[in-house]
Amino acid sequence: MPLIHPSAIIEDGASIHPSVRVGAFSIIETGAVLGADCVVESHVRIYAQTRMGARNTVCHGATIGGVPQYLGYTSDQAKPLQIGDDNHFKEYVSINHGIKEDHGTQIGSRNYLMAYSHVGHDCILGNQNIFANTATLGGHVQLGDQIFLSGHVAVHQFCRIGDLAMVAGVSGVRQDVPPYAMANGQIARFKGLNLVGLRRAGFTQAQRSEIKHAYRQLLQSGQRIGEALAEIKAAADSDEMRAIVQFFERSKRGVISNG
Repeated sequence: MPLIHPSAIIEDGASIHPSVRVGAFSIIETGAVLGADCVVESHVRIYAQTRMGARNTVCHGATIGGVPQYLGYTSDQAKPLQIGDDNHFKEYVSINHGIKEDHGTQIGSRNYLMAYSHVGHDCILGNQNIFANTATLGGHVQLGDQIFLSGHVAVHQFCRIGDLAMVAGVSGVRQDVPPYAMANGQIARFKGLNLVGLRRAGFTQAQRSEIKHAYRQLLQSGQRIGEALAEIKAAADSDEMRAIVQFFERSKRGVISNG
């Protein structure tokens, strides 16, 4: 059985590993690069700016590396879409290539994006993130690792979401979501810790308690954020505390509040 369906179009100048499988009516444009053992199902389009590692699966109807949804776009602005290994992009996922940042759009490894989810231009995704159906990132969003975005989540451009955070369904994220947190609401608010995610990641009870205490001080004590952050920073002796402090210090849009 041939690895490339006769109806697929592989344009001259596309670079695909001999082990790549391409389904019916898919198009891989000139300049695109696909690594070993990738699977491209039917009716997929992989655009020229895409650089994809090994063992990625792209399901029916997905568009990878397409033109950003930006009214002022011109083709000379195009920046790459860099994709790592072992990612799974389900049906009708759309991912835009970069436009404003030299790094372009970046997606790490072992991410799982369910049907109709979207990644905007110049986003940076880490590893092992899960997007439920129709989860959407505006441009320039940054995600850490092992984050869960539930269905119909919308993340405003330039927001950041820290490692092991979870955002509940039908939430609108307008400010940064810190590591290990759970966010919920039309205007997403801090709702406690992502306890399920932390347990699955092997965090001990002592670690979870330390994180809980830090967020109580930051968001529930009535203390000014700057003062609370300074106290936590002065006493920080774990990776988790340092990660929380660093996340707050680097926030440009502000961090979601308690509510």
